[in-house]
Amino acid sequence: MKTPGLNNSAFADPALCQGLLHALEQKLDAPLRFMEVCGTHTVAIFRSGLRSLLPKGIEHLSGPGCPVCVTHDREIAACITLAGRDGVRIATFGDLMRVPGPEGKSLKQAKAQGAAIDIVYSPLDALQLAQQHKDEQIVFLGVGFETTAPTVAATIQMAQRKGLPNFSVLSFHKLVPPALEALLADERPTEEGGIDAFLLPGHVSTILGLEPYRFMVERYARPGVIGGFDPADILQSLLLMLEMRKKSVPAIVNQYSRAVSDTGNAHARAILFDVFAPSDALWRGIGLIPASGLVMKDSYAEYDAWKRFSLTLPDVPEVKGCTCGDILKGRRSPGQCPLFGKACTPANPVGPCMVSTEGSCAAYFKYAIGNL
Repeated sequence: MKTPGLNNSAFADPALCQGLLHALEQKLDAPLRFMEVCGTHTVAIFRSGLRSLLPKGIEHLSGPGCPVCVTHDREIAACITLAGRDGVRIATFGDLMRVPGPEGKSLKQAKAQGAAIDIVYSPLDALQLAQQHKDEQIVFLGVGFETTAPTVAATIQMAQRKGLPNFSVLSFHKLVPPALEALLADERPTEEGGIDAFLLPGHVSTILGLEPYRFMVERYARPGVIGGFDPADILQSLLLMLEMRKKSVPAIVNQYSRAVSDTGNAHARAILFDVFAPSDALWRGIGLIPASGLVMKDSYAEYDAWKRFSLTLPDVPEVKGCTCGDILKGRRSPGQCPLFGKACTPANPVGPCMVSTEGSCAAYFKYAIGNL
């Protein structure tokens, strides 16, 4: 489906969306269960009201697309351990502050107890902290997918050029395609059926392009559509899924061509993989996924906080009652969690899916709790 001549504002036009909803109703010949794997899509679908407007038979599942939500309990525990060391100042994005770790303790609580923790808006802010606080070790918590990881890598390159001895990164970065592979490989039929198609992340795909998703078609015969974030983008992506199913020709399609190149951003990938290499990584609620994380290469080892501070991942007990893992896998909705809206709320989150504004539980609570 091509949309020549449409600018960004046109994709939020109500008349266009109404026409697309009608087209979906006409073309839907069997139930469609699609999963988005981007927190921005999660919020966009709920905030726009699309979820309640979709034709009966189209079911929206929210996958592991929120980097804060998939940061593992053991990783949070390592952060808290490091924050308690003398001479260490942690620099982190704000949404990581409230993620519960062992026994519900968070970085926010660690800060209240005296740990030196600063909220920053970019890794470059952390680099400035290292220049301003030369008597302290500044550790940036590297959380995010392929979208943010190149910026962190570029910051590490800059630290090396400047020769800053008191700056390092604790990498929790994760890669989206291996997580999709794990979901598909572990998919178990449910009463409702499996995942029919994927709405692929627009931001991540600006870096990756189309090629890293090809395995979904080649090994699992599942279509994927890289979609934008306005309502019409999402509706057009669903129409593309239906058209591929009708023709029985699954493919990886780029609906978001006004922002995403089919080949992605080669320069950003070059910076990313100059500094980092893929490694096995823990995903909260999912477990260990091979080659789904990023570790620093030996040539940048002096900026690797894991090595600088001889850190390991401590064993911690799982949060009792939290079903965030099943929610991230699309096996249940937030409303089916026994803690949702009761023990677990945005003001008092028990699980990570309720912490970030892009978390599926937080989005359900804010935009759809009356419809559950």
